Amino acid sequence: MSETLADPVVEKKSGQLPPAPRRLPKIVQGLGYVLLRRRVVNRLARRLGPAFTLDVPLFGEMVVVADPVLAKQVFTASPEDLGNVQPNLSRMFGPGSIFALDGAEHRARRKLLTPPFHGKAMHRYEAIVEQETRAEIAKWPQRTEFPTLEPMMRITLNIILRAIFGADGAELERLRRIIPPWVTLGSRLAVLPDPPRKWGPWRRLANYRAEYDATVEKLIELALADPELENRTDVLSLMLRSRYDDGTAMTNSELADELLTLLAAGHETTASTLAWAFERISRHPAVLARLAAEADTDDNDYRQAVITEVQRNRTVIDFAARHVYAPEFELGPWRIPRGSTVSIAIAQMHWNEADFAEHALFDPERFLGVRPNMFAWIPFGGGVRRCIGAAFANMEMDVVLRTVLREFRIEPTTAPDEKAHNRGVAFVPRKGGRITVVRRAVAASGA
Repeated sequence: MSETLADPVVEKKSGQLPPAPRRLPKIVQGLGYVLLRRRVVNRLARRLGPAFTLDVPLFGEMVVVADPVLAKQVFTASPEDLGNVQPNLSRMFGPGSIFALDGAEHRARRKLLTPPFHGKAMHRYEAIVEQETRAEIAKWPQRTEFPTLEPMMRITLNIILRAIFGADGAELERLRRIIPPWVTLGSRLAVLPDPPRKWGPWRRLANYRAEYDATVEKLIELALADPELENRTDVLSLMLRSRYDDGTAMTNSELADELLTLLAAGHETTASTLAWAFERISRHPAVLARLAAEADTDDNDYRQAVITEVQRNRTVIDFAARHVYAPEFELGPWRIPRGSTVSIAIAQMHWNEADFAEHALFDPERFLGVRPNMFAWIPFGGGVRRCIGAAFANMEMDVVLRTVLREFRIEPTTAPDEKAHNRGVAFVPRKGGRITVVRRAVAASGA
């Protein structure tokens, strides 16, 4: 990108938009943001300060924020002033997804969806997480380097499928087959405009959706016909029994969209973070040794610090956006007009030296016994649209790591750090988070 990106159009004065790169065509700004988002945002944040303005395809005029104080203003704003940005992942998940909802509808849906992913419900899922992890790692090769991303994708998909639908069967096998390629394709197309007619990859996406809808309709029918429906604890059963305050229930179409949201959003980001965790700890022997020792106990304080630092040091989802509904939204010294988009640059927030000294270092100690600033550490977003499955994802990562460390000794490596690869929505290790392992029983015997 040209160094003219660094030239501000305006100074930071009240009543104006944040500075913007000048002498750069809108199409270049847009392509730079879509194709080289982190590089462009990094450079602009260094040169233009904690907020700047871009013109971005699909979103139009976008104010990018890279400062916790400004992020707090965004996340604590009234939903009537800053609301749901469009377009978003509801293009993939459907109009019944929580991603598509705003205002009172969004609040009501969150209230309906929250119980299965918090409190006592978490304990019911821990056994599923450990079972699926053991089933997958039983096939891992020893003393041969392999990527962890795809195994983690399988583990997290199987976990969320069982958590949502309960028992296994032909329908779940069908979902195991179609969800991974659908999510991968959908992530890549999510940042592109929809064509006037479905063709090529967009047609494939539509075909996946049609097969998914037929499969979930069958699963809903089976659940409703189950005489034990009232006693079941899977997410589908809980959602079928749930009612809004006025006594109504979600339609089957809304259920299908919401379940797809949980399936897709509930496995890719968690799997990507786990792959980064293996990539990180294998390059930090002291961290690895301490994790391995802790895994033999009932403690998880250090493991939680490691997970928190992985999410900061290797951010998977790097922006959270809002649409300006108010006539003007005050952001620091600026006034953002109605119709604009405000986007929090999550990766840049996680590299803020004021909150995370020596931010480039992978240092779990910074979070040991310390709760991160909720407006500086934001891997799950923030405010009323914070990821509803954050607690579930955290439990999942904790149990997967513990289970792997109890079964295997991970070999430290001096290989260069893996670079981040943009899959469209998520940033993953370019080589898949490669590690080498030895079963602990074999390692102890010296075989």
